[in-house]
Amino acid sequence: MSISLTKGQKVSLAKRDGASLSVVRMGLGWDAVKKRGLFGSKSQQVDLDASALLFDVSDNLIDAVWFRQLRSQDGSVQHTGDNLTGAGEGDDETILVDLTRLSPAIGQIVFVVNSFTGQDFSQVENAFCRLIDQTTGDEIARYVLSGSGRHNAQIMAKVARGEGGGWTMTAIGAVASGRTFQELLPVTAGHL
Repeated sequence: MSISLTKGQKVSLAKRDGASLSVVRMGLGWDAVKKRGLFGSKSQQVDLDASALLFDVSDNLIDAVWFRQLRSQDGSVQHTGDNLTGAGEGDDETILVDLTRLSPAIGQIVFVVNSFTGQDFSQVENAFCRLIDQTTGDEIARYVLSGSGRHNAQIMAKVARGEGGGWTMTAIGAVASGRTFQELLPVTAGHL
């Protein structure tokens, strides 16, 4: 059963039977707003990029997975590839996280989305991020990325390690501007 999150809401990632999740998939989906013209609607392409930022328990950036580095240094996090258009159904970009292989030093993973080409969210509709149990294919949580506007990035959500070793997901939904995850680090720091 999927939970539809609102901004700031947190959900435990423990399975219904109490077991811990092992591998999760963060999916990002979006559609380009159709431009209306004299002769009807015209499709456009919008290139959004999902990134996973791995922070240690002291909130220091340890690694980043993005379209220029598709795998974390330890191999526990993998980006499945860059979608340049947003065309198609479902998830346009996905990042797989093997929670069992993450270093114990990693305290949280922050998922961000930005437009490397500089297109802003006024050109995007139906944007969402969702977390899926990769083992079963069940959607755990979904967060609709609201906030159509002149910003070209958002801090989507974070997955954080709890005191007992379990994981939680928090919907963040903070608007930002930046063409790469590096430009988003000052805004990201406020949500660690």
